[in-house]
Order: sequence, then C-alpha cells, then structure tokens
Amino acid sequence: MREQIGRLAQMLREAQYAVALTGAGVSTDSGIPDFRSPGTGLWAQYNPLEVASIGGFRSNPQQFYEFWRQRFAKLADAQPNITHKVLAELEARGYLKCVITQNIDDLHRKAGSRRVLEVHGNYMRGLCIGCQRTYTIQEIFEKVERHRVPLCDDCKNLLKPDVVLFGELLTPDFDRALEEVAQSDLLIVLGSSLEVYPVAGLVPQAKSLGAQLVIINRDETPYDRLADLVIHSELQPVMAELHRALST
Repeated sequence: MREQIGRLAQMLREAQYAVALTGAGVSTDSGIPDFRSPGTGLWAQYNPLEVASIGGFRSNPQQFYEFWRQRFAKLADAQPNITHKVLAELEARGYLKCVITQNIDDLHRKAGSRRVLEVHGNYMRGLCIGCQRTYTIQEIFEKVERHRVPLCDDCKNLLKPDVVLFGELLTPDFDRALEEVAQSDLLIVLGSSLEVYPVAGLVPQAKSLGAQLVIINRDETPYDRLADLVIHSELQPVMAELHRALST
C-alpha cells in the first residue's frame, strides 16, 4: 500500500486542480455510522422512505424527528478525524482546490477546510417549508422537545433540517460541484460507495474530461475500473501515510 500512496502523493504534487469527493466512509472514524453497509448501515435497519424521505417527513413529522433527534445529537458531538484534517491541510498547502461532500455533518468545516460544497446540505441549519425562514438546528430541536412537531414562528408551517431527503433535489452546491469537476485534472474519491446519483455521476464526468481518478474506499465501487489508482483500505492508515509522504 505504501507504493500506492507514494504514487498518490506524486499525483497531488503534479496536479494543477485537484478536487476531493467524500462520502459517509470519511466520517465513520468520527463515530458517525454510514447508511448503506450491508447488515450494519442504517438502511439495513430502518425504512428510509419512512424516516428520510420528503414524503415521510410531511406525512409523519413526529416519527421523523423521533428518529433523527438522537442521530443529530451524535453529529453535534462528533469531531473531525485524520481524513478531515489531512484534506484541510492539503487545501491549506495548495494541493487541493475544494472538497465536494455527500455528508451533512459539517466535519470538513470543523477541520478547517474552507471550500466545501455540501451537495446534501448541512444538518446545522433548518428552514420553514412554507416561508423559508431559517433556524438553527438547536432552535428546531428545542421546539421538538416542547411540542414534538416544530412549527414556524411566523407562518406555522413545518420546520425541516436543511438536508436533502429522498425525493428532493440536491442543493445548489451540486451545480458548483459540476463546475469544479469540469476544471479538475485530478479527482480523489474517499469513502464513497459511488452508488448514489447524481453525485456518483461526477466520477465518469471527470474521467471523460481528462482528469485522473483515484478511488480510496474499503469496498469495491462501480467505478473502480475507470480509476487510475484504486486503494481498498480503511481511510485512517491511508491518510496518515499520505500525510507522511507529502511531508518529506
């Protein structure tokens, strides 16, 4: 694996516009479970159409908030891990132009990354589905504690975390992500199964436009065959070794 990471370090040194794409596997070392792992992911235990779709939210908001209350509290307690920190350092040193993330946990920003595109939103924000008034997630869950279903102070419509649920369009950051990928000459995918579209479509797009592709993931992905470099590993040892390789 050391030889592969040495190659990745060289690719980063030579790239003019490197972009990272991160998925749930980046945050598991921070204690945040992923959604899709067979047997252990949340969707192996719960029906996402009931607790994570816009239809489920509208039809039973109380169930939605009962499911997400503890999980959002866990996000608030989570701290960046070595992958978040190394990506932030790569940006600070000029090796990386931005991070495109499927995660809603805010850990890239906590780690110090400045250019973060959150295509699935950010759990720390919330908004009214009627008048679009914004709230902090703390304000929303204070209302949940008091009333079980949080309503807007102004128009009395439902309040919703500013995250993308099944059945919703991605955030405007996805359009910016398309632009970043179009400029990139190196796309590094970390901790993503690359099974969720349209985000997974960024990978063949980057490749078709001439970018080199690196995939670092514990399990195989549908796009391994397109990659110039594939590292099947947990992220923590890879990022620790990459940090050492770029520090020499």
